[in-house]
Amino acid sequence: MLKKNKKNNEPLRIAVLGSGKGSNCQSIIDAIANGSLSAEIVCVISDVEDAYIIERGIENGIPSRFISAAPYKTKLDGQAEQNYLEELRRYDAEVIVLAGFMRIVKKRLLDAFPRRILNIHPALLPAFPGVDSWKQALDYGVKIAGCTVHYVDEGIDTGSIIVQRAVPVLDDDTPELLHTRIQVEEHKAYPDALRILRAIIRD
Repeated sequence: MLKKNKKNNEPLRIAVLGSGKGSNCQSIIDAIANGSLSAEIVCVISDVEDAYIIERGIENGIPSRFISAAPYKTKLDGQAEQNYLEELRRYDAEVIVLAGFMRIVKKRLLDAFPRRILNIHPALLPAFPGVDSWKQALDYGVKIAGCTVHYVDEGIDTGSIIVQRAVPVLDDDTPELLHTRIQVEEHKAYPDALRILRAIIRD
């Protein structure tokens, strides 16, 4: 379903899917604006009607909208998945970035964008998959935490790793403090991963 590789000098066409504040979306917007990432965010889609990521997109001149994923609560499937696919095709997206998108992506979307759907996870995968991974890391007593950008596959946080960035766990860390420091690295890791993917796609 994807078009053949575009010319090497053309910006990567990114669609961002998110459910919350969209700070990782903002990091990509900033990397594009400062010239360190040759890309364009062609649309922002959220499954949460009042998610701030929609406002971020609109403020930056990006077509941004809510598309319901009902009746499902934890996955993007059925007619909702088809509605998302139609929107992504409408904007000729090449790559999908999951930026705090709190749903499991299913086979139809994965097949439409093979190895072109990325997710970021606040842990050094394969350690601590799933939710609240920074809390898992603290509870386990690790000395190094971090974040991972990976390809999305049919599992949960199981896809091939593209970029990882490490964060030391401090003796007086709380879950909130550790999570905040991990997010600082997330905002560097996502643009890094997109630069790598762009080189692969445009090669």
